[in-house]
Amino acid sequence: MECPHPSGFHAEVRRRYAAAAAEVSRLVRAAPEERWSAPTPCREWDVRALVNHLAAQHLWVCQAVAGYTPEQIGHRFAGDVLGRNPVGVWTMAVNTAVRALNQPGAPDLLVHLPYGVRDLGGFARELTAETVVHGWDLARALGESGRLPRDAARYAFAEFQGYRDLAGTGQFDPPRTAAPGAEAQERLLALTGRDPQWSAERI
Repeated sequence: MECPHPSGFHAEVRRRYAAAAAEVSRLVRAAPEERWSAPTPCREWDVRALVNHLAAQHLWVCQAVAGYTPEQIGHRFAGDVLGRNPVGVWTMAVNTAVRALNQPGAPDLLVHLPYGVRDLGGFARELTAETVVHGWDLARALGESGRLPRDAARYAFAEFQGYRDLAGTGQFDPPRTAAPGAEAQERLLALTGRDPQWSAERI
C-alpha cells in the first residue's frame, strides 16, 4: 500500500508520541501516593482517574494495531484498568503502544476506532495532542509549573485546531479566549478550556 503521509511524517509522529508519553511517565513515577486522589484541572477526575483514562487510551493503540474492532474490544478498557499497580499498568500500556507504533509501516495501517476508521498515524497524532494536554493537567495537579515544550504545544494546538467542537467530545470544557499574541501553550490551554492559572490550592 502506498504511504498516504508526507515525507517525514512517520518519524515525527513516533518521536512526538514517545516524548509526550515519556513526560507523563515521569510524572506518574514521581507522584506521591497521597497525591493520587488530588484534584486535577479535569473537574471530574482526580490524578488516578486521569492516569486511568490515559492508560485506557494507550491500550487501545495495541488492540487497534492487532486489528480488533470496537465491537470486539467491548468494555475491556472501561472502568478501572490500573488495579493495584497504577504505575506498572501505565508503564506497560505506554511501552506496548510505543512499540506498536514503531512497527514498520504501522502509521499507515487503517484501524477501527469508536468514531470510525482512521490511519494509525492520524490516531497517534490525536493521542499525542491529548497526552500533551493531560500531561499539563497532571503536572499542575502534582504542583509543577506545567510548562510545555514550545514545539509540543504547537503540535498539539495544530491538531486540535482542526476539530470542530472539542467540548462536544465530553472531554474538554468550552474554549476560552486567549490574549492577542499569546504563545502556543496559552492558545492550547484556551482552546481546550483550561485555566492557565489553575492550581489545587485554589479549589
